[in-house]
This record gives sequence, C-alpha cells and structure tokens, in this order.
Amino acid sequence: MDAPQQSSALLKAVSQDITLGEGASFLSQDGVDALCLRDGEGRAVGVFAHQDLAKAVAAQVLTRTPAKDWARPVREDCGLAEDNAATDAPEVNLTALPMERLLYDILNSLYNPVLAVDVEGTTIFCNPAMAAVAHSTVKDLLGKRAEDFVANTRLPRIILTGQSEPVRKITIGQRTYLTNRTPIKDGEQVIGALAVLQDISELAAIADQLERTKELTSELDAIIESSFDGIYVTDGEGRTIRVNKAYERITGLQRGELLNRKMQELVEEGFYNQSVTLRVLETQRAESLMQSIRTGKTVMVTGTPIFDKPGKVSLVVTSVRDVTELYNLQGKLEREEKLRTKYESELERLRRNAEDDNQVVVQSGKMREVYELALRLANVDTTVLVQGESGVGKEVFADIIHRNSQRREGPLVKISCAAIPEQLLESELFGYQAAAFTGASKQGKLGIFEAAKGGTIFLDEIGELPLGLQAKLLRVLQAKEVIRVGSSVAVPVDVRIVAATNRDLQDMVRRGQYRQDLFFRLNVVPVVIPPLRHRKDGIPKLFYHFLNQFNRRYEFGKQVDPKVLQALYDYDWPGNVRELMNTIERMVVTTQGEVIAWADMPDYLKKAAKEPSQDPEVLDGSLKATLEAIEKQILARALRIHKSTYKAAQALGVNQSTVVRKMKRLGIRLKK
Repeated sequence: MDAPQQSSALLKAVSQDITLGEGASFLSQDGVDALCLRDGEGRAVGVFAHQDLAKAVAAQVLTRTPAKDWARPVREDCGLAEDNAATDAPEVNLTALPMERLLYDILNSLYNPVLAVDVEGTTIFCNPAMAAVAHSTVKDLLGKRAEDFVANTRLPRIILTGQSEPVRKITIGQRTYLTNRTPIKDGEQVIGALAVLQDISELAAIADQLERTKELTSELDAIIESSFDGIYVTDGEGRTIRVNKAYERITGLQRGELLNRKMQELVEEGFYNQSVTLRVLETQRAESLMQSIRTGKTVMVTGTPIFDKPGKVSLVVTSVRDVTELYNLQGKLEREEKLRTKYESELERLRRNAEDDNQVVVQSGKMREVYELALRLANVDTTVLVQGESGVGKEVFADIIHRNSQRREGPLVKISCAAIPEQLLESELFGYQAAAFTGASKQGKLGIFEAAKGGTIFLDEIGELPLGLQAKLLRVLQAKEVIRVGSSVAVPVDVRIVAATNRDLQDMVRRGQYRQDLFFRLNVVPVVIPPLRHRKDGIPKLFYHFLNQFNRRYEFGKQVDPKVLQALYDYDWPGNVRELMNTIERMVVTTQGEVIAWADMPDYLKKAAKEPSQDPEVLDGSLKATLEAIEKQILARALRIHKSTYKAAQALGVNQSTVVRKMKRLGIRLKK
C-alpha cells in the first residue's frame, strides 16, 4: 500500500498528529484529495478530506487544532463515517482493503464532484457530490450520457483528442466550477474520460467584489490626489497614514517626512506649533484652527473624526487650505468664465437628457424643489401626504418616491378612495374572511394592505375616505396591522403609505368631517405641489415632452407654431398638467397639417389669449434696429415675469452679466 503515499495519488497517508494547517498544506498538493491519518503502528484512524477542512474553517477553528478532531473514522464495511458523531465505529486497517474498493470509497467521500464516462460518453462513475450538482442521484445518473445532465460538458472532446484540459471554468445551473478533464487510458488507448470539479462560485463572487474594491480604492486615491485642498489622514492613535500632493504643495512638507509618524512626535520636533488631530482625538468632535508650519507657512486646518461601530475614533481626516491662495483664485475666475459657462451648459444638457430618460419633466425652480424633496423622502420609510389641485402630478410624485426607495422591488398599489363605493372600499382596503357577507368569495380575499407587502400604497383622494374607515386606517398606520372584514384576528402588514388629496384636510378637521388624529398621522411629511399657473416656466418643456410622446404614439411628426406656445404659456390651466396633456393630444390628432397653428387651438385658448401679429415690424428698413426691438421686447418680458436679472438670465440661457449689459444698452429698467 505504498501507492497512496505518492504525490499523484488520491489518498495520502500522514501522521495522526498533524494540525489543521498542516492538513490544509497537504490537501493543496496536486493530486491529493484526502489524507489517511495513521497512528504510530501504521493503522488508519480516519480520513481527512476537503469538506472536513471546509467545516473547520467555517467554524473558525485555529490552524493549530489537531486534524484528527475533524477527521471521519472508518466504518465497519470499509466505507467512511458520515460525520464526526460516529466516534464509536470500529476501526479498519485500510492497508488490508482491496485497492479498487479503497479508491471507490475515497472517490465517493470527496467534496469535489467527480464524473467518469466511457468512450461512448456514457456515465460509468459519479460520486454523490456530482449527483448533487446535477440535482439527481448516483443511481439515476449511471448509464446516462453526460451531456444529458451537463449541457456544456467537453468530455466527448477529451475522448476524441486524447488530450487533457486542466483548470477550465464551467457553469452548471447558477454555480461556477473549475474543472480538470483527463482522458482515461488503457496503455495508449483512450477508454473514457474523467472530470473533477471544484465549486468556485463564492470565490468568483469574492473576486468580483475584490476587483470592485480595487476600483473604488483607485477612484478614492484619484479623488484625494486631485483635491485642490490639502488632505491629511491619521488613524485613531494619531499616526499619519495618508498625505496628498496638495498638502505637500501648500505646506512645503514631503509625505516621506510624515508617513507612519505620530502627530505628537511631529509637534514635539517642531514640524507644527499645534495639531488639530490631537485636539479632535481629545474632544471627539470636529475642530478648526490656524496652524504654523516649520516651512514658514500658515494654514487653516479642519479636522473631522470618523468613528467605527463601537463609537471609537478610527480616523481623523484633516483638510488644509493656504489662506493666501484664496486671493489668487479671484483673478483666475474671470479667465475661466467662458470655460465654466461651457461646462454648465453641457451639464444642463446632460441633466435634461437624464430627466427625459426617467420620463420626469422637471424644469421650473419650484418643481425642482419638489423633485429633490421626493428623492430625499425616498430614503426614509415614513408616511407622506401630497397636497395639490387636481392634475398637478401627485401620482407622479408617488411614483418617484417608490422608484427610488428601498421598496422599489415591491409592488406600488394605487387606489382612489373616491372611485370605489363606500360599502366596497373597506373590503378592498382590508380584505375579508370567507363568507363574511352575502356574495363574498368562499376563499376570502386579501386586501391591498396585505397584497402590497414590502411595497408602497398610494391612497389618492384620501379626503374622501368615510369617517368609519378613517379609524381603521389609523390603526394600520399606528399598529402596522389590519383586521379583515368578518374576522377578529390582526394580520401584520409591511407597507409604506403615500396619501394624496386636493382638499383642505385641516378645514375638514375643524368642521368635524375628518379625524384629527388621522390627519396628524398622515401629515408627518406634508408636500404641496404648486399648480401649473404658479410654475409657468415649466410649460414649454412640458409641451415638448407631451408633443414628442404623442408623436411617437400616433407615428406623427407634428411641430408647433411659436404663437401657439405663447398662448399656452399665457393660459392659467385650471386643470393643470392633466389639462395641458389632454389639450396637446387633442391638437396633435386633430391638426391636419404638420404644424400646429393658431387656428388649430381649442376655442377657449383663443379667447383667453390675444392673437399676436403675424410678423415683426421692420423698423426704418434696418435689420439691426428690428433685431434690437425684438431683443428688447424679449428681455423686458423675461424681466417682468422673473422679477430678477439672475432668474431672467437662467430662463434665457445667458449669463447675468449679459442681461445687465443689454439692459443698459437697450434702456430697460427692472421694475420692483
């Protein structure tokens, strides 16, 4: 029985006194799949394989622990014990077993899946680990062709070429394996093929995470090094661990002088007159001070503590700025004005494209505030009450919150409290038990609070909720549970509620039409969406958004006359965004030509707006004078609407300085 001791054998005989660390070293050798532990007289006392090592590692056992504590003893029928609990199994001297039986038992005990086929590709051996990979049993797989349960097997190619394929990656189901494929030979004749697999799914995932971590580390290094301000980082003991290039430039000190040095030592040696890092470690909060450096520089430093989970300071990050350089920046700002404007325009274009991709039109300043509030509220799982006139986009606000929240994978259930009869609304919201009332289903029914588990419920027209149901809704908000109609058993629910109304709930509370406690519970975070007439600067963007939408839907290519756009801008839109969208769809489908003209507008729009003149009047036969008159008209209108040169410049897409300069040239005064 000397063969098992060779390095190419599947079983290697070793002393029973080896440690887990030594066992791991043996198992990492090529061809060694299991260790036979022997006592001083050469008797086998157990077998230690890859899965035994894996169990020890999972239990976080020290590497100096004896390997025999995790080995499996030998069964009476010459097999291997199933687990470490079978310590009373009789010992068998493995050297007395037939080699064929010994190898068979060893292969069956391997953690690695093993598969062997004959020259016709028929399975002649597979161990239980391989059967588990194929979600079958050894008995069912024997006699089957390998490609029937491993779709991408290359064993037929091994048989055909007679060449081994070591260390190849293969995917079976959702798992990833490394496989060594080898021909089985009788002399020089290939009589089959053998594959040994190693599951590396977790390793592959770890490798991906490690690669991403490296990328993030590289990005962090690039960000720190590209910072204009100096950055100085120490650990929780005040030892320097990072210094960026800007710090070297500002202070005149080199990172080689500072790294791995404690801040207390640097102060004592005269590098600094005082240290903000030491002060932060003492006070456990952010600190700022003026610091004198050995090189003669005076800098302003701000130190910020970073805490670990137990609440101890693990890092102190210090930002450093040379105060004199701030004055130099003022001169550079003017020279960089054109470049900055170019970048701002490009960023604005990208931002608008991103908003188009998300199918959310955010143009006006007021709606930008509402949109950013929705994004902030998405990060917290609290109840939100959205208020606003009909058609302002309350449902869109709920969509934004849900799409950007941690509940995005759950359902978003929308229900209008005004659209369902009062007698049916309770069962729709809370569900009912079997045969709870006449006509009820024999199986009962889930209410939307149960059906929306893990998601968000949008309760529109919450002001129309009957008083009787208001108490039950309050229970859901407070106790996070519902009671079905016809039942007395409380069912826990996991939902977020976004409610909406176009009514004044506070006034309803004063008149006794709405429960005060429910109003307070809903009004945790109130949000008011302004009507379209108060954010008219967003009308052009909304118009083109809906125009493109309906052009795609109806396969049109309609354009619009600027006079129509002006009329839409001047209209007050009592129906808000919904009315605007319906009006645009009407004009798209009814206009006969390719351009939506003044005549194509609905009558109520024509009555509300004065038809503008057809063409601008040419002044004194001069193109320059005509253009200046038009420019003056546009600029004056922008100032009248936006009330400030800054906002007018934003609306016109120019710099504020340009607006001020043109006002002086054209003789325009801003009316207060």
